[in-house]
Amino acid sequence: MKTAICPGSFDPVTRGHIDIIKRAAKLFDKVVVVVMMNFNKRDSYFTASERVELLKRSLKDTTNVEVDMYSGLLAEYADKVGACAVVKGLRAVSDFEYEFQMALTNQKLNPDFETVFLTAKAEHMFLSSSVVKQVCEFGGDISEFIPEETSEDIIKRIKERKQSL
Repeated sequence: MKTAICPGSFDPVTRGHIDIIKRAAKLFDKVVVVVMMNFNKRDSYFTASERVELLKRSLKDTTNVEVDMYSGLLAEYADKVGACAVVKGLRAVSDFEYEFQMALTNQKLNPDFETVFLTAKAEHMFLSSSVVKQVCEFGGDISEFIPEETSEDIIKRIKERKQSL
């Protein structure tokens, strides 16, 4: 059985994330979506547990996908779950530069761990969690950017967060 990991901070999950995960699920027997604790992103809108729950709701119909969280090295997590690959979505050349560096690092740490890049669909090329938060904070409609199953919770949290600042 070939297992892949789709890591990210998912703060919040977007339709672009879901698209990459579902496409990975067609390529691998099992996909583990792992909410990583990114120490460079200290100002999260959702707790890791909340992000796991939002992902589970968004992926409930994708049977070969599991959702987990982890705070260590991705290469170590791959060993832990028996993954042979990490799947990363690329939106632009700037994504590739960073992800290429991470791929080389992961391969050095775990030589049996491959990186697979999937390009974002054209309708998701501009989409990031940061864009979703910014548009919502300024009153824009983000319903086309986030999974329908989670839209109420995401919109409510972003608006509450803006009011508390």
